[in-house]
Amino acid sequence: MNAGDVAAWIRRAAELVAADADRLTRLDAAIGDGDHGLNMDRGFRAATESLPGDAPPGTVLAAAGRAIVSKTGGASGPLYGTALRRAGKALGDAADVDAAALGDALQAALEGVQELGKAAEGDKTMIDALAPAVAAYAAALADGSDLPGCARAAAGAADEGAEATVPMQARKGRASYLGARSTGHMDPGASSTALILRALSDVVSGEG
Repeated sequence: MNAGDVAAWIRRAAELVAADADRLTRLDAAIGDGDHGLNMDRGFRAATESLPGDAPPGTVLAAAGRAIVSKTGGASGPLYGTALRRAGKALGDAADVDAAALGDALQAALEGVQELGKAAEGDKTMIDALAPAVAAYAAALADGSDLPGCARAAAGAADEGAEATVPMQARKGRASYLGARSTGHMDPGASSTALILRALSDVVSGEG
């Protein structure tokens, strides 16, 4: 991946989030503030507008992360912004990103979100999509898959992780205040995280 590919990833994520904003907001209305779709749409629109024209991939991700922190309301801005900024920092100033480097960046994104949100798998948060995605990416890489194959594995695992949040009882965030009533609903953060991983897969596979 080069800087253009990373910028295309952010733009594709913005497209998918915008197209699914109403569903994300409905999911959030059931167990949260009811603004996740609107906030994510606003944040990723800002991210696309912030993309630098001539910069390495890591800088592109960091710029997108800063824009998301600035423009996304609620807890989502710091979490998603941290993910992108940590990924960008992991990439450094390299002009091109191979499959191994991207895997390291995704791991850094996961660690950043966990440090900030103090959530683990099973808490019914975005971690339930992001953690299995990072693990699936690493497993595919270890098996010899190329970057598109690793990204497809990550996207599939993120989708499965988001679906797996439906029967969970939330243990973090506003949804946790509902106790048992938080079960039966997909976590909106896990769902939007799956969209972002799907966007990555689309771009590196030439489908988006």
